[in-house]
This record gives sequence, C-alpha cells and structure tokens, in this order.
Amino acid sequence: MTTALTVSNQASAGIDLLRIVRINEEIKSVVGVAFKINIMALNAIFLAKRAGTAARGFGVLSNELRVFSQDLRTSMGVLTDLIHRCVNEVSVVLQDIRHTRLLRAAVTMSPQSRLNEIISRRESGNDAHKARLSSLRKQLQRALDDAFQLVELGGVLAKSAKIEAAYGQSFAGSLAQVSGEFDGIVEEIRLSLQSLRRSAFFSAN
Repeated sequence: MTTALTVSNQASAGIDLLRIVRINEEIKSVVGVAFKINIMALNAIFLAKRAGTAARGFGVLSNELRVFSQDLRTSMGVLTDLIHRCVNEVSVVLQDIRHTRLLRAAVTMSPQSRLNEIISRRESGNDAHKARLSSLRKQLQRALDDAFQLVELGGVLAKSAKIEAAYGQSFAGSLAQVSGEFDGIVEEIRLSLQSLRRSAFFSAN
C-alpha cells in the first residue's frame, strides 16, 4: 500500500465516520418524535372515548398510530445498533491504517526486519474490517428502507384519522386538530428518513 493510497483510505474512513455520526444524530431526533406520537395517540384515544360512538373510527386509528409509534421506535433501535457497529468497524479501520503507516515508516529504517510480515497481516485484517463495514452499510440501508415503508404506513393512518375526525360531531374540531398534528409529525419523520436514505455513506465503496 503506497503512502498516497494510505492517506486516501484514511481520509475516506474519516469521512465515513462523520457521515455515520450525522445519520445517528438524525435517528436520535426521530426516536424523540416517535415518543411524541405515542403520547399524542394516548391522548387521542381518550378524546375519542369522550366523543363516543361518533369517533369510534378515529379511536381505532389512534390506537393503530400508537402501535405504529412503538414499531417505529423498535425500528430505530435496529438502526442505532447497526450504526454503533459501523462506528466500531470504521474506528478499527482508521486505527489499522495509522498503525500500518507507522510500521511502513519503520521498515524504511530497518529493511531487514520482519515488519513486512506484520504489515501484510495488518493489511489483511484491514481488508476484513472493510468487508464487514460494506456488509453493515447494506444492512443499514435495508433497515432504513424498512423504516421508511413503516412511516409511509403511518402517513396513511394519520391521513385516515383526519378523515374520521370530520365525523366527530361536536368533537370534530378537537379531533381534526389532533389528527393534523399526527399528520405533520409523521411527515416530518418521513422527510428525515428520506434524507438519510440519500446519504453519501450508502454510495461509498
């Protein structure tokens, strides 16, 4: 591995690490919003009960949105775990690159040593970490796609709740306000995940 290639690999791994951190921050914000949906859904279910039979459909959808929020948090947990594993692999790759560079510098001062064998083993190990990172990258992308599909379903539920709110008679205004908040929050999550799916981390080698 030439010095120029080593520097290039180190820069690439550093950029990967930065991208992963950004993805992680966005996912943490989605988790917080998902918790809000759970609280809102509980309040909506209570409101639907007060409204009686006229809001029965709204109550059913509110319960489905509560289940959705729990499923979304589970999905975000899977993403968080994959991100932590990605961070670990990239950190090891960066460490290996630094150590290999130091060993190569040592070889120039002691060409007869067995350092070349050590370097060769390190480079093989580095390749293995890169392969694992590539696999994790694909797993993370699939998990993001799954989460996005889940949020698309949440959007359908929220829009259906807006329709059902109109049948709430004297509670229609309150139900419409709650369903509008549902719709806004789910759309916010959808846009966040859509942005994450376009991250350059997934197009890297």
